[in-house]
Amino acid sequence: MYLCYVDESGTADIPGNTSHYVLAGLSIPIWHWKRFEDEIGAIKAKYSLTDAEIHVAWMLRAYPEQNKIPDFASKPPNLRRQEVCKLRKAEILRLRNSANKNQRKQTEKNFRNTDSYIHLTRAERREFITELARAVSGWGSARLFAECTDKVHFDPSRAPLKLDEQAFEQVVSRFQLFLRNLEQHPDRSDALPLFRANNLPGTGLPKTYGLIIHDNNPTVASRHTALMKSFHQRGTFWTQLDNIIETPLFVDSALTGMVQIADLCAYALRRYLENNEDQLFELIFERADRKRGVAVGVRHFTSADCTCKICLAHRAAASIENH
Repeated sequence: MYLCYVDESGTADIPGNTSHYVLAGLSIPIWHWKRFEDEIGAIKAKYSLTDAEIHVAWMLRAYPEQNKIPDFASKPPNLRRQEVCKLRKAEILRLRNSANKNQRKQTEKNFRNTDSYIHLTRAERREFITELARAVSGWGSARLFAECTDKVHFDPSRAPLKLDEQAFEQVVSRFQLFLRNLEQHPDRSDALPLFRANNLPGTGLPKTYGLIIHDNNPTVASRHTALMKSFHQRGTFWTQLDNIIETPLFVDSALTGMVQIADLCAYALRRYLENNEDQLFELIFERADRKRGVAVGVRHFTSADCTCKICLAHRAAASIENH
């Protein structure tokens, strides 16, 4: 059994406030789940984030309050938190007397979503995220599947599915093909232990199953569940679903560490494509599913002449196929 944790980065709205929408799925075998969870837990504990939800976009922002505190970096974490909280309370009280309700609501949202991280400097937060990405990069049995859509090149009037639904179909299809390939070529990854109780008739190899675990976004849960049911009945545009069981399990990402890692993967891909930030990308892209050594698990939906590393990998894969 393989678990594929799915999360998104950017907005699926067109035009929205991001140029790209990325849906990423990180697949791991269940016999490595505990080890990976423990590894992530140890890194979180190192930075006093054991009970925190890791949301990379919020974590890596600048927190202006920290710059207003003299010698902030030299203070102990508990004192850092106290002083940031003091400044934030004062700002909320000031805005409650302001006529700009939208600014007050946005500020309250910013403070709420970053509260778990205010005891860390921005450099420490970057270091923490890099440690997580480096850990994921070393998970040899993990596979990354992702659809990265450049919204400039996505035409809703011509697409058969909405943007997020098309991305979901792509991720599901690639996960399915990965599972099927494991049945045919179990040496592609550490497909052991082989569960002989599920052997495929006449092959001596086990049936390889997968389950998708999705961040619980209420706006997409019902649509993606219905879409998955249709995939089971009719297949996707690319393949029949012979190995993925059930509809996605939608979980609270605050309580599921591996979904938070999927968020990291999606964020790293989007920031590379939008801002050419490659430090996290290089680590995460190591886990892209590969065919004959060429990364094919991640696709960039964009112009035909794009020269990003994702598109170059796909052209290399096409060249191999043609020869």
